[in-house]
Amino acid sequence: MGSTSLIPPSTGMPHVPEPDLLQVLSPEGHRRPDHDLDPWLEDVTPAMLTSLHRDMTLIRRIDTECTHLQRQGELALWPPLLGQEAAQAGSAVALQHDDYVFPSYRENGVAYLRGIDPLGLVRLWRGATFAGWKPQDHNFAAQQIIIGAQALHAVGYAMGITRDGTDAAAIGYFGDGATSQGDVNEAMVFAASFHAPVVFFCQNNHWAISEPVGLQAKRHIADRPWGFGIPAMRVDGNDVLAVMAATRRALERARNGGGPTFIEAVTYRMGPHTTADDPTRYRDAAEVEAWRAKDPIDRLEKHLAELGEDLEAVRADSTAAADAMAAELRAGVAALTDPEPAELFDHVYAEPHHELERQREHYRLYLEQFDGPQLEAGAR
Repeated sequence: MGSTSLIPPSTGMPHVPEPDLLQVLSPEGHRRPDHDLDPWLEDVTPAMLTSLHRDMTLIRRIDTECTHLQRQGELALWPPLLGQEAAQAGSAVALQHDDYVFPSYRENGVAYLRGIDPLGLVRLWRGATFAGWKPQDHNFAAQQIIIGAQALHAVGYAMGITRDGTDAAAIGYFGDGATSQGDVNEAMVFAASFHAPVVFFCQNNHWAISEPVGLQAKRHIADRPWGFGIPAMRVDGNDVLAVMAATRRALERARNGGGPTFIEAVTYRMGPHTTADDPTRYRDAAEVEAWRAKDPIDRLEKHLAELGEDLEAVRADSTAAADAMAAELRAGVAALTDPEPAELFDHVYAEPHHELERQREHYRLYLEQFDGPQLEAGAR
């Protein structure tokens, strides 16, 4: 596999390099040399690979459990990430504690690896809270529903890092569809202009809801950042080692004053856009099956087997951890209570004020029009 340098050409006519797909593990699990990524993987041991397997297994189990919970009426909505475990785990484990994450609505795996309790994710997607965690405790911002808005937040925070003089970095996650949004492009303008220590992490899962990536991007997405003066890498998003190495490299560049970097992690959304979506209406089943052969967990298992590791023991350990987490999550969901209607107003502003109290009273009078069962339904 070829690779693309992070350093743009300095002589001759302006040129945007065609980014090759950086890959360390083939779909068959074979380790391939790559002179750009190998220096960032020198600490990889079988124990680390086993830990990554556990991480991805847990992430997948959270995703499947929450999908089932939504189907059972416990959640209002859920955005599945099935198939994107390597992109999320590989990038998350590359982060340091002081780095700050600005996610979209699909980075539930990153959230888990930043120490966020899955029950917090459930409460959020149940509609029982404004946020299921305190962002400062995990350096993980609230999930962003507005497509691409978090890219601006990440750059703004990164500009603040520069003023503070620390060596932390910010990372903003978004999908391929968000690259057509003005917010993402404006964020890249600011990042390049102010040399912000930020990583733009695009999970290209091939589908922006019901539209294929080829409809909005006639060239690779990783081509675009070069026009803003931001170097980019295009990495196999189902290769957890390649993702980890690329993210480490981009973060180190940010910490050392190199400015922003863009990573396009090429992966695939195996499930629906959200549980309100039916991908069979717009997606060919043969395409899904072709990507199933590139499953990120299967790929890592093949590599572990090639290294002579006891694959059955690795699977058993990961599955046991996932079962325990799922049981704890289910028990937590069973114990959840929904908030009272008036609590909607409790955390809108830092301090109460007259207009908010007026709205609270207006809502109270509205609810009093109904009898008990209807009031309870209104609370939901």
